[in-house]
Amino acid sequence: MSISESVVGVILAGGLARRMGGGDKCLLPLAGKTLLQRTIERAQPQVSKLLLNANGSSLRFARTRLPVIPDLFPNNLGPLAGIHAGLCWMQNDNPDAEWLVSFASDTPFFPTDLVERLFTAANTHHAQLAVATAKGRSHPIFALWHASLISKIAGQLEQGSIPRLQDWIAQQKMVEVDFEAEAYDPFFNINTPQDLYAAEPLAAQIK
Repeated sequence: MSISESVVGVILAGGLARRMGGGDKCLLPLAGKTLLQRTIERAQPQVSKLLLNANGSSLRFARTRLPVIPDLFPNNLGPLAGIHAGLCWMQNDNPDAEWLVSFASDTPFFPTDLVERLFTAANTHHAQLAVATAKGRSHPIFALWHASLISKIAGQLEQGSIPRLQDWIAQQKMVEVDFEAEAYDPFFNINTPQDLYAAEPLAAQIK
């Protein structure tokens, strides 16, 4: 099955954005577009279907025209809960898809060949998970998750105490895929107002 048929994407926008003062960080503007717009433009061509994981009213994201799926577990359990929600949607609404790829909503310069390379690595190494790395750092939000992981993730979430995402991933059958980061860090994420300011010149440079 091809990438376009077998991979669903989910943008994770359920974080609390404390370092930005709260609210929907992904709706902040960067060089004329919101962070979410930039994420959608880079993610949508790489997947068969694109979802947005966010809690609360979905109306604030109506302009995206994306299906908005909330966490199925309460209490903001973090990105693993968003990935679980995406896998559940995929199981129910697109059962022919085998893979879910997750994207951060505050990282607007991620690679345009992200899904292709993660998909190739996962299938080559018969892994359930493929995770992006750059400059020796793992970026576990940018990962490809096999549908068979759904029960394992649900079991972890039911325990209530969630390990850091990179620690949980390290315990799975996974493969890492390294991305070039010489000219700029493709996984530069925006956590603070200072980061947003620093991203302005990058936004003009990166297409």
